Amino acid sequence: MAVVCGVDLAAGPSLGFLPLVSLGPAFAGLAGGWRRTASIGGAALLVCLGLSLYDDLFDGRRGLVALLSVVGVTAAGLVAAVTRTRREAELADVLAIAEAAQRVLLRPVPLVAGPLRVAVSYTSAVAKARIGGDLYEVVASPQGVRAIVGDVQGKGLEAVETAAVVLGAFREAAHEAPDLVALGARLERALERHLPGEKFVTAVLAELAGDGRMTLLDYGHPAPLVVRADGTADFAVPPERALPLGLTSYGQDGPLPYEVPFAVGDQMLLYTDGVSEARDAEGTFYPLLPRASLLEEADIERALAAVRQDLVAHVGGPLHDDAAMLLVRYKPEHGG
Repeated sequence: MAVVCGVDLAAGPSLGFLPLVSLGPAFAGLAGGWRRTASIGGAALLVCLGLSLYDDLFDGRRGLVALLSVVGVTAAGLVAAVTRTRREAELADVLAIAEAAQRVLLRPVPLVAGPLRVAVSYTSAVAKARIGGDLYEVVASPQGVRAIVGDVQGKGLEAVETAAVVLGAFREAAHEAPDLVALGARLERALERHLPGEKFVTAVLAELAGDGRMTLLDYGHPAPLVVRADGTADFAVPPERALPLGLTSYGQDGPLPYEVPFAVGDQMLLYTDGVSEARDAEGTFYPLLPRASLLEEADIERALAAVRQDLVAHVGGPLHDDAAMLLVRYKPEHGG
């Protein structure tokens, strides 16, 4: 508006810049509220009226057309500002509901579960996303500490629905199932009952029994990374590959449980393929095993944060898939 006013005063009315004063209320309606739009529209009207009188434009009706253009654009800006404000309020309500849903779906894991210290990390591939298709949970049951990390097929609300079914079934069955095979069967039945069709979830179940035995059950999920107290690391690969949860209708037997040595001072990282399949600009996968030394940090939260930061640095930008990580550390008996 100031530029248009300056040009009009310097060059005169012959260039016909006066109607461009209406750009002020137009942009105000896109960026500000209705009060700001109305005030800028009023200022534009005064500027237009003053320049029309200064340039003596009312005789040829050019001044009147300019005034009407300012009034019309201001009215349209007011409608746009009110509509945008309402939509922003609705979006804020939706985000608040989504954040509450995430707290229910992916509630904070316990910092200490039995003899384990626990840390979790979730990085969404979508900016400002609250929930996604990756899932995790840790439950202290009578049979020992049980954990799950999984990755749901697909994206969006359907993936969230599937994740909610799996987590709900896990939280209930983890306290009752006598072993991981029975626990996995409960999850399968929950998927069949609530989500008909070919929905599937890759997942790994883990159980640390009271006698210190770590048992895993892998449903087509990336093998956990085990880091020993002496710094050596390797993947806990299952004895054979199995189908994901939800695909038992194809007739293949479920996965076989297998034990992994897990002594005091050892730690295990369970993760989704958003970590292992993250690529840099040259297409190189994230080297998780060589980065195991990052987990030697004494504080478990800082250790997992170091891996997350290194993962983002490797990709060099936003992740292309959700990345969930669950780190469990067998703390020494003296609590250090």
